[in-house]
Amino acid sequence: MTTGKLAILGGTPAIGQDIRFRSWPASTALDEELVLASLRQDKHAYGPHAQALEAEFAAWNGNTCCMATNSGTAALHMCVAAAGVQAGDEVITTALSWTSSASAIIHHSGVPVFVDVDWASMHMDPALIEAAITERTRAILVVHYWGVSCDMDPIMEIAKRHGLVVIEDACQAHSATCGGRRVGTIGDVSAFSLNQNKVLCGGEGGLFVTNNQAMFKRGKAVSAFSDMRPPHAGREYDDYGLGWMYRTSDLAAAYALSQLRQFDHTNRQALENWHHLFGLLEGTPHLVPPFTSADRPTNGYAYVWRVDPAYAREAGVPLRRLTEGIVAALKAEGVEMSLANWLLPAHSVFQAKNAFGHGAPWTYARPDISYDVSQFPVAQDCVDTCLWNVNTHRPPNGPAEVEALAGAIRKVFEQLDNVPVPQAG
Repeated sequence: MTTGKLAILGGTPAIGQDIRFRSWPASTALDEELVLASLRQDKHAYGPHAQALEAEFAAWNGNTCCMATNSGTAALHMCVAAAGVQAGDEVITTALSWTSSASAIIHHSGVPVFVDVDWASMHMDPALIEAAITERTRAILVVHYWGVSCDMDPIMEIAKRHGLVVIEDACQAHSATCGGRRVGTIGDVSAFSLNQNKVLCGGEGGLFVTNNQAMFKRGKAVSAFSDMRPPHAGREYDDYGLGWMYRTSDLAAAYALSQLRQFDHTNRQALENWHHLFGLLEGTPHLVPPFTSADRPTNGYAYVWRVDPAYAREAGVPLRRLTEGIVAALKAEGVEMSLANWLLPAHSVFQAKNAFGHGAPWTYARPDISYDVSQFPVAQDCVDTCLWNVNTHRPPNGPAEVEALAGAIRKVFEQLDNVPVPQAG
């Protein structure tokens, strides 16, 4: 039992002044070596480090095709293009994710069709996918959220039965596996992010990967000036349609390449800390631990936990306000937490069904589609109860920081009855 009055009520904070959470990742000599090497050569737009990153990541992950991009969102848009999505085509995806999972569909004038999640994993519920399929469905975009693979076997079976492309949003899931298979090799096309908070960091950037040469060419066509280059111009981007500038720079690629070469070591440390935290918090009252399993193990990206909705309902407290109260209580103890805010159908663009003006892209085919959030009750409960952090358990933080974090969380949850709950309005 953690003792001591809650800091939000005037007690001493659980995190002492001797604990300082440090940001991921720590800079290394290899980072400096490769970044300086990039600066000292003369191909800065797309140079040797970008090429090496593509080749080494493809070999490491098990892909035949890889293009380094300027963001995970760009890579995901390329996946949608690679899937052959055209204006008005539907892409089924999860109701709970970061915004790019849906905005990438809209970028290519597709229509997102959301399905609810299952409570345990917070991933798209495979049992709900088939009912969402229509004659306009082109693809299923799965999101390996929080660094854990989706349940891919039933999803792949549904896609095969209906002739659908499977897009893997693996932006948070480098090295995550499903039944021993790495994400990014299970579906048809996949996207990874290299944003700073990911387990593979390039500051910013992404990777578009596939084992299908035709899809690779189709996805790459939107990454440059495909609308401005005729076939005889000597470049392969001769598809008609719009093009975006999605390639990365050599400098960013050099940093990501260094981090890739260190990944197995640094991520092993993150996983050790993740599992240490998991063990320390085991049995904490009213706390729902993050999902991981033997078949779908975490990659250590984020430590995501929730307050048990049953507690809030028995106490007659709205879920969201209770979670906000917990965040405030943890902040007083010295722990900065993030709340989940990404129930995708609730975003204004979907409620208005107007991304480009005049109701596009919905006016092409589905002006009747409903994004009523009441259709996604499990995802809403996840959003309203979810707390997460990505830095506090990762190196350069170690056992001391993890143990301090666990102590603060246990202190708050063991005194949940005393946590002030914000009033409405």
